[in-house]
Amino acid sequence: MFGLGITELLLILGLMILVFGARKIPLIARGLGEGIRNFKGEMRTEDRSLDSGSEDADRRTD
Repeated sequence: MFGLGITELLLILGLMILVFGARKIPLIARGLGEGIRNFKGEMRTEDRSLDSGSEDADRRTD
């Protein structure tokens, strides 16, 4: 994963615990997961609207 070994990952995790505290890390991870989920949902919605938009344009030209 990005050329990082277990030592580097543990060091990053340790720094995160020092900076944010052990109680905040699950909240941060949950927020990040929700953000990614929302982003993916919006991308799917955008793809559907683009697909339906091109179908509507095809119908108008016929």
